[in-house]
Amino acid sequence: MHIGLVLSQTPGYSETFFNSKIKGLREHGMDVRLYCQGKKDDFNLCPVILSPRVSRNPFFQSWYFLKEVVLLLPHLPAVIRYIKLERKEGTGVLQLFKKTYLNAHLLKANLDWLHFGFATMALGSETVAKAIEAKMAVSFRGFDIAVYPVKQPDCYRMLWKYLDKGHTISNDLLVLAKKHGLPEDIPIEKITPAIDVNLFKSDSQIVNAKELVFMTTGRLHWKKGFVQTVEALAILKAQGLKFTYKIIGEGPEYERIAFGAYQLGLKNEILFLGKLPHHQVKKELESASIYIQYSIQEGFCNAVLEAQAMGKLCIVSNAEGLSENVLHGKTGWVVPKYKPQLLAETINKVLGLNTKEKNIITQKAQKRVREEFNIEKQQSEFIRFYKTKTPV
Repeated sequence: MHIGLVLSQTPGYSETFFNSKIKGLREHGMDVRLYCQGKKDDFNLCPVILSPRVSRNPFFQSWYFLKEVVLLLPHLPAVIRYIKLERKEGTGVLQLFKKTYLNAHLLKANLDWLHFGFATMALGSETVAKAIEAKMAVSFRGFDIAVYPVKQPDCYRMLWKYLDKGHTISNDLLVLAKKHGLPEDIPIEKITPAIDVNLFKSDSQIVNAKELVFMTTGRLHWKKGFVQTVEALAILKAQGLKFTYKIIGEGPEYERIAFGAYQLGLKNEILFLGKLPHHQVKKELESASIYIQYSIQEGFCNAVLEAQAMGKLCIVSNAEGLSENVLHGKTGWVVPKYKPQLLAETINKVLGLNTKEKNIITQKAQKRVREEFNIEKQQSEFIRFYKTKTPV
């Protein structure tokens, strides 16, 4: 079976979801190819086909265009089918030239499945799979379903028309996809993210640490809810609680978060550790008392799975897949979004539990992560995803 995965660029070392998926499929004899705009030097899991180059220089762009035209000649039947499909959808001549060029790397593919890693990646390429006589799949992963369609209403109208099968990482995202027009008759499979449970594990039980450490891992972005988290921690400091809050990650919201912390009097309590490799994240997790992921929008969040696997008490928001990642009152605590006062109260509640109560929660979380969110399970589910026949 030949599978083409479409991403913006090849996944990095820490992007477990895609890396484990590719490894699992190839280990089971499937031919996997990545179609991307850019390739990282250290990626070697499968062949990578880069999208056509785009240049502002008219001379270079004309040369790139002519080169792609020549390379497309052996694939003329697919190109003709593509043109007919696009014309049927009302695509104008100039736009058709542009779309044919940008999709040239896909139109040359010989695939059974063309799978777009995010729904947004399929925009502008909706008819390609049918043109190359492949099945089309997309994944709903968070921002692409929870935020983008709000900014661009009806953006997936054409996608729903040509989609053969969908993949969601959480039930909440599937509900949102249907809200944005996903037809009921399109088959959908839920396959959650997974982690290396052998790497992120801890056999030790909770003991009363001398220093109270809160921790969050994630890109410094508005959707991660760092501002609301800092507001909650300011409430706790005003109550006399002494703590350190470690943030692992980097991103465009650093100044906003840092300035907010300064204004709220938390300059000395918050440590920005930047982006760290997996082994260092694990080391920092070992010293954490409570892991907080108070996101405004979140597909599922591997970092929360890693924290649970490490035996950490986890408090998350109810953003999309987080309430499926953590079961409230059983494997952690789920707090409604935009309620920093309630988050502060929940943290106090968790801190007030005795050691036995804390260990019951963390042991249930560890067991659930090991059994339901391991890489082997995820890989077998994706093999079934592609092998299961879809309605014609």
